[in-house]
Amino acid sequence: MPRPFLGVPPTALPPWLTHALRAQRGPVPWNAVVRGVLAAGPLLVVAVLVGREPLGVMAALGAMFAGINDRPGSRRTAVPRIGVPGLAGAAGIAVGTYAGEGLGAAPLTLTLTALGLLAGAVSAVGPVASGAGTQLLVAAAIGAGMPLPEPGWQRALFFLAGTGWLIVLRLALPTPGALANDFRFDGERAGVAGVYDAIAELLAAVGGEQAGGRRAALTAALDHAQDALAGPRLRRYASSAAERRLRAQYAAALPLAEAATALAWSGEALPARTAQGPRRLAVAVRTGEPCGPLPAPARTVPGLRALDDALLHAAETFDHGGPRPRRTAESRTHAHPHPHPLGRGTERTARKGLHLRPLRAKALLRTVTGTGGREYGLRVALCYGAAVAVAQALHHVHWYWLPATAVFLVKPDLGPLVSRVLNRAAGTVLGALVFAGFAAVLPRPEGLVALVAISGALIPVATRHFAAQTAVVTVLVLALVMVGGEPEASWSRIGETMLACAIVLVVGHLPAPGQRGGNVRARLATATDAAHAYLTHVLSGTGDGTGDGTGRGVEGPGANGGDEGGGADDRATRWALRREAYRTLAEARAAIDRSAAELPTLARHTAGTDEVAATLERLVDTTTACAVHLDDTGRLTPRHTERLAALLDELVDRREYAGLAASPAGLRSA
Repeated sequence: MPRPFLGVPPTALPPWLTHALRAQRGPVPWNAVVRGVLAAGPLLVVAVLVGREPLGVMAALGAMFAGINDRPGSRRTAVPRIGVPGLAGAAGIAVGTYAGEGLGAAPLTLTLTALGLLAGAVSAVGPVASGAGTQLLVAAAIGAGMPLPEPGWQRALFFLAGTGWLIVLRLALPTPGALANDFRFDGERAGVAGVYDAIAELLAAVGGEQAGGRRAALTAALDHAQDALAGPRLRRYASSAAERRLRAQYAAALPLAEAATALAWSGEALPARTAQGPRRLAVAVRTGEPCGPLPAPARTVPGLRALDDALLHAAETFDHGGPRPRRTAESRTHAHPHPHPLGRGTERTARKGLHLRPLRAKALLRTVTGTGGREYGLRVALCYGAAVAVAQALHHVHWYWLPATAVFLVKPDLGPLVSRVLNRAAGTVLGALVFAGFAAVLPRPEGLVALVAISGALIPVATRHFAAQTAVVTVLVLALVMVGGEPEASWSRIGETMLACAIVLVVGHLPAPGQRGGNVRARLATATDAAHAYLTHVLSGTGDGTGDGTGRGVEGPGANGGDEGGGADDRATRWALRREAYRTLAEARAAIDRSAAELPTLARHTAGTDEVAATLERLVDTTTACAVHLDDTGRLTPRHTERLAALLDELVDRREYAGLAASPAGLRSA
């Protein structure tokens, strides 16, 4: 969770400065620290021993970039998160090397500018694509400007080998403390347990001021677990009993999350024992032990009845194959004697997939060529091209540092523009000064190799703040440069970083063709479409239910979905639509928060979008409450229908005020 970096009250500073001082907090990722020690340092040691220092520098650079992309999560999601940018970086090394050898200053500048336009547009797709685009451009600049004797294909091969080495470490090294279970799935296990913890925290916060934040935290936990479990695999279905169990446990959390969201929407505080069940389930996920008896909530309102049904189903899922979990008399009275769409829906979700629909080539192309992709691509191309042109004009031996720095500065998912510039400048100065001090006393090359290994270990911790990460990376890169045979370059590094900051500040605030804030608008449009699809699905069967208000015997497409197969499909599709609505909302909210922390000249282009996102969140929360109520009674109350109508009207009005495109067809009358 972010917190002020220097303890300064956030309200006393403008948003653009508050963001620059904000740091993440959390436990030290010791497993990533160990991987950092074993990544670049050992590769450099081998290169020094065999007398191929330049190739060792390339491999260490690949390992360093891989370490920056090595974030918490499952092993299977780490492969594309590290590997795809690594492939892009290797391609950038090859392209940059051959372009630098065969082109003059002007053609080289035009070539790299065109590459920046392509990489910037592709970066709008998502975090992995953004990392790949960034690594492509940085590596292209290094390949074109770093004076190494090896041909481009060898540089690219060893850069890719460094990336592959860290992937091997990521897959092979167990997480400390995870050996009691199958350590291959420790990331998935932690993600699923985090979902149950987040559900418990939301239930405990119902009726209080923190309920909204807890609901957002639940969305983040579900997104993290979903990504961890739905990563790439060789087979379509789970290939081991441990994986199938974790997928079933995640699916069992979806109705619990739905019921908890509905209870939070109602706003009535709950007894403390209501949160005990999800907490015990979280412990069971981490330990692999049966969950045992769970306290059943009082079945007085639809949300609590849905929560109790979901707890019973989760307990049966966790204890599958063992004794039937003990429950209170009240819970057994209301337990479903026959197969229920709740259980069939979670089974279908766990078996057939956790995403509603996979990414398609046409959808990716629309994102790349849409407003967000065009705006970011143009901005990256201008900054990157201007930095290359200025660096070529200066004829500096390390000219590639200027465009490489500009790429990191123009990268939007690292924070607002001014925040990135301030942190980059401060981190570079600190890192250069620290390295200058070490370089004056350390033996060469042994001391420099040790400095590389220590810096690699610090990267996972330093990622909590961009200035700290910049300082550590600066020390590591300067050490690599000296190991590769070049002179110490701390002071020139500071000067070129300041020049890159100036270029990005100027270009980043230039008027752009079309409307600014394209990324925010594109993500809000996606979130609106997802919310509309979710609402339409939930309301598609309103009025056909015959529920009795007890949670039993509910029929009809608006409640349990009709026949057995239809009910399972309805539940699974509804949960997938709900996940997509909340995920796209979280992505839009993150983009809006970054835009709001820009200087006023940029922040004004997305004014009013935060109110649109807030209205969408309330609409999706209300839709979830409607879904739970329809399951219980088959019909909506006047409170639900009036709230929906008011939110739909408010959403249309707020979109018009923010200057957004027209809402999806039928949104006002949905």
